[in-house]
Amino acid sequence: MLTEMVMPARAIGSATVSFGMVSIPIKLYSATESAAGVTFNWLHKKCGSRLKQQYYCPQDNEVVSRDDMVKGYEFAKDRYVTFTPDELKALEEESTQAIEITEFVPLEKVDPIYFDRPYYLGPDKGGDKAYRLLGRAMQQTGRAALGRYAARGKQYLVMLRPLDGALVMQQLHYADEIRSRSEVPIGEAEVRDAELKLAVQLVEQISTDAFRPEAYEDDVRKRVRDLIQKKIEGEEISAPPPETRQGAQIIDLMEALKASLGAKRAAPSPAEARSEPKRKPARRAPQAASLRKAGPEKSSKTSGA
Repeated sequence: MLTEMVMPARAIGSATVSFGMVSIPIKLYSATESAAGVTFNWLHKKCGSRLKQQYYCPQDNEVVSRDDMVKGYEFAKDRYVTFTPDELKALEEESTQAIEITEFVPLEKVDPIYFDRPYYLGPDKGGDKAYRLLGRAMQQTGRAALGRYAARGKQYLVMLRPLDGALVMQQLHYADEIRSRSEVPIGEAEVRDAELKLAVQLVEQISTDAFRPEAYEDDVRKRVRDLIQKKIEGEEISAPPPETRQGAQIIDLMEALKASLGAKRAAPSPAEARSEPKRKPARRAPQAASLRKAGPEKSSKTSGA
């Protein structure tokens, strides 16, 4: 059977966190699994052997070995400047393995759009007390630490924050790596008070008081792994028939909101049923008569197969 391999946490590196004159030796741990999806390899159809990647030069019409390869930077269209290994090394940032805290900011002021890769930090030998002190200080002030971290030839912008007694280091994007919101056209549309009132009711009806990621799982990955297991056991697999959705196609916003409020919520999954806290009781939708008073226009709907 295909099973998920669970390995104990292993440090992927060590560093020193410094703020003021305080230095804290720490160890870094991956906070996420890198291989979340199911991957496939290319094989030779004739013999089943795994294929190897090669680099091909279209100019000379030949496969190029690594000994004949150099790195280059494209400074203009099809124009490159090349670098030797020593020159490339000179371009790299010196890896000091030091996380230098430069300022503390309110945690809620850091927009999640800047979040990149997270890491857990654990105290290294001799750093237990200072580690806990930094976490408690940030917890009490409601602030997170911003700093720089030089490693692997690069300089990273990072944020440290407390989480359940531990510290999390969130690698952040630099400001110039975030695309401007103005690049995304969102159009203009007027939202009526009656529509907003129903939308708020719908949000409250399916709201919870806590973030419970354990209530969700990757159904696609589970299905794929189950089908792979069948294939391993010699069974044939085929694509399932496309789903057909029944019901009317509602194109009026007010009608869609009312239909959403009136629909019975699907039964919770076992994970949801075990999770706390329980959902808030749903508010009752306003009667149709009051809706007609609130909205100046009568709604219409179109039925579809």
